[in-house]
Amino acid sequence: MIRLRSLLFVAWFYLVSIPWAVALTFALILPRPVMVEGVRLWARVVLLGLRVLAGVRVEVRGLERLPKGAALIAAKHQSMFDFIGPFAFLPDACFVLKRELMAIPFFGWHASKARMIAIDRAGHAKALKDMILTARERLSEARQLVIFPEGTRKAPGEAPDYKPGVAALYRDLGLPCTPLATNSGVHWPAHGFLRRPGVIVFEFLPPIAPGLPRAEFMRELERRIETASTALVEAGI
Repeated sequence: MIRLRSLLFVAWFYLVSIPWAVALTFALILPRPVMVEGVRLWARVVLLGLRVLAGVRVEVRGLERLPKGAALIAAKHQSMFDFIGPFAFLPDACFVLKRELMAIPFFGWHASKARMIAIDRAGHAKALKDMILTARERLSEARQLVIFPEGTRKAPGEAPDYKPGVAALYRDLGLPCTPLATNSGVHWPAHGFLRRPGVIVFEFLPPIAPGLPRAEFMRELERRIETASTALVEAGI
């Protein structure tokens, strides 16, 4: 039954997403908020299909911990769904993406119009400098900047590997950093088509106040995200 429901959802997901992406090309010539609202509506439709067809519900916890307006969010990354779900509950999400994704037709065009932040991961110091400059511009628009500190998906239980980009943002932007834990990889794995019934939880944790030394910040960020994400996975919901 899980395989059948998963196949139905995957088929429905692409049948909805491809025409939606094509239809949203009209927004490329319109103001940015039109594209953002189009993506947010798509995310909510995906959540509806996920619940109805695959039996996977989405729950958001601790949203009151997120600052109003501009915010820096460091999120656990277990699944492609981590790029989809937050659009449904953040007012104006701005993701930090690897530059290669911007070359994907439709996805890259829409991400560019929505003013996401694309980084060249091989650029090292220059890439960090460019990311911080662009982040300041996006935050001046009162957006919620979402970065995955590990840079790539990690399956539940896999050893974490936190990169320095988030520390550079934390130091230079002077904002609290709000950790975001999840168990998304349990129900929407990084590979394969199975969607396991249950509850995907996105949990905002208490913000880390600005001003910590880099090493201390990185230890605290990893501790909070990994502890909370592991607890969500082990809860078996």
